[in-house]
Amino acid sequence: MDRVRASIPFPGTVRRAERPRVRPGDRDALGVVNTAVCAVAARRFGVPVPNVFATLARHRRLFRAWLRFAARLMPYGTLPRVDAELVILRVAVECGSDYEWHQHVRLARRAGLSDEQIERVGAGPDALGWTDHQRALLRSVGELTVDRTIGADTWAALSTAYDQTQLIEVCLLIGQYEMLAGTLNALGVEPDPIVP
Repeated sequence: MDRVRASIPFPGTVRRAERPRVRPGDRDALGVVNTAVCAVAARRFGVPVPNVFATLARHRRLFRAWLRFAARLMPYGTLPRVDAELVILRVAVECGSDYEWHQHVRLARRAGLSDEQIERVGAGPDALGWTDHQRALLRSVGELTVDRTIGADTWAALSTAYDQTQLIEVCLLIGQYEMLAGTLNALGVEPDPIVP
C-alpha cells in the first residue's frame, strides 16, 4: 500500500479553494487525444490518471504544450533528480500546495530522499541536517517565490555545483512549480486518493 500521504503529512498551510472549482474531466471534456495522453502518463507513473492532468486537460491545446514544457524540467531535466524533487517539495510548502506535496513525496523517495529529509523540507533551509548545497537549493525557492530573485550569496553557492544551463533550469523549475501550485490552489484540485 502507498503510505505516502499517511506517513508524511503536508507541513504547510493549505491554500486550496475549499471545493473543486473545476472538476477533473471525462473523455467528452478532454477529447480523445488528451484522454490518451492522460492514460499514457498514468501508466508511466503507475497510478490512476492524476487529478492535475484530468483537470488541466480540459484546456485541450494548452495542456499538451504545458506538459511538454513541464516534462523538460521534470523528469527530463539536467538537474540531479534528488535536487529537483527537493526544490519541488519546498515550492509546495512555500505555495501551500498539498497536491504538489502529496504527488512528489513518492517521487522524492524514488529519487533518493529519505523520509526524514522529506519531513525536514517543511522546516526550511535553516533546519539542521542539510548540506550547504541543499540549504542553497531550499533558500533559492524562498527567495525566488518571495523576493522574485535569487540573492547573490545563494546564487554563488548554487554556482559551485551547477553550470549556467543548470542555473537557468533551477529558476525555471521553481517558476513552473510555483505557477502550477497557484493554478491547482485556485482551481481547487484535490489530492489524488491513496493507491493500494
